[in-house]
Amino acid sequence: MPNYSKRGYLNSDFRIFHLEDSIKKEFDYHYHEFHKITIFIKGSVKYYIEGKSYELEPYDIVLVNRNDIHKIEVDNSVPYERIIIYISPSFIEAYHTDDYDLGYCFAEAQREHANVLRIHSLEKSSLFKITNRLEKSFADTDYASDLYRQVLFLEFMIQLNRTAIKKHLDFMEADLYNEKVVEILHYINQNLTSALTIDDLSNRFFLSKFYMMRLFKAETGYTIGNYITYRRLLLAREAILSGVPITKACYDCGFTDYSAFSRAYKKEFKASPRTLLNG
Repeated sequence: MPNYSKRGYLNSDFRIFHLEDSIKKEFDYHYHEFHKITIFIKGSVKYYIEGKSYELEPYDIVLVNRNDIHKIEVDNSVPYERIIIYISPSFIEAYHTDDYDLGYCFAEAQREHANVLRIHSLEKSSLFKITNRLEKSFADTDYASDLYRQVLFLEFMIQLNRTAIKKHLDFMEADLYNEKVVEILHYINQNLTSALTIDDLSNRFFLSKFYMMRLFKAETGYTIGNYITYRRLLLAREAILSGVPITKACYDCGFTDYSAFSRAYKKEFKASPRTLLNG
């Protein structure tokens, strides 16, 4: 099974952190069951997300969708300062109406196949101004400072989506990625319920299967087989939560053996799929 694990926790609609440190940080690949926004303030940081890597610049905004596999590398010779926001999927859903959708920025990032947003002109940007106010709010100890920070967070989300809709943000191309690997990742995610084999992928993308497997592992940190299993498990989990019977979810999501599915599920989520029925 994969070498990555779930990190972080969220028991509310959103959580906001302001962090600064100089400790050498290099996390293994991991994922979250919530959406994550990182507002990069200063430092020297490289972000790896689903086969792509990005060198960050001050006030870049990093969008990591729930379940995206990612990691960071931090140069400890300079302080690393950032604001991190965890957002529950239910919060995004609650703010999705016919008139507005606070999840638009995440959906647009997926459409653009880019996870880093860069503000065109900081001094003229309403998004930068509210970002700056949110940053400064962490030093606020006046009355209802925590509530005020939550209000600023909502204003930030509104401005972020307005700016994305008006195309006043650049969805940054990754600094480093292998086009073939990104194509393979996209194909896998679009065809999880179909048969996916190493031989079929090798033929489809005109690559030697052994070269393809080495390349995929080198670029993403995990094997093709583990990645397919992980994505299928997530798909099955969502199906079960939506009311699909467990056995049907197993086979509908590309698994061909229920016992193998059950073992993989327990290993990944540390619980039986039947525990979802008790929630």
